[in-house]
Amino acid sequence: MRRFLIRVWLPTVFCLAPIVAAALVALATPPAARRFYLLRIRESYMDWLILGLGTCLFVAQIALCWRALRWRAGGFDEGTNWWIATCAQAAEWFPMLGLIGTVGGILQTFSQVTGQMPPEQIIRFYAPAITATGSGLFMAFINILPVWIVNIGRRLIGGMIDVPAPVPPE
Repeated sequence: MRRFLIRVWLPTVFCLAPIVAAALVALATPPAARRFYLLRIRESYMDWLILGLGTCLFVAQIALCWRALRWRAGGFDEGTNWWIATCAQAAEWFPMLGLIGTVGGILQTFSQVTGQMPPEQIIRFYAPAITATGSGLFMAFINILPVWIVNIGRRLIGGMIDVPAPVPPE
């Protein structure tokens, strides 16, 4: 039972933590803001780019986390360290993509505002700028969690096996 706990159950639980955190952040967003976001991203290619790349990176990191947290014959899979660290660094680019989308949305708004325009129409033009920022920040947040989970999980699992704390990914 202890072997199953250490080799399968704990790595799985640790890998579910970033997924749960992402869901909690999405659910904690005020409902009106969430509806506005979901309505507006339909027409924003930058949001789809950010969300698509971020989701692919997140899924890859979760798979790497599970592999990195599995205890095998005297140790963890250290070969995953470089990949996990590199993916975490890649996550730092999502706020920049969101910022590019924000600037693009603002430029689009200014190019379409003419004379006496109703505020509702200006807000409609400005919406892609706001959603790109939100997408970039959300993807950055969920994509930095896996490297943290590996560091914590390895220390906890290693402590259960009475081995020295492993070297965290750089």
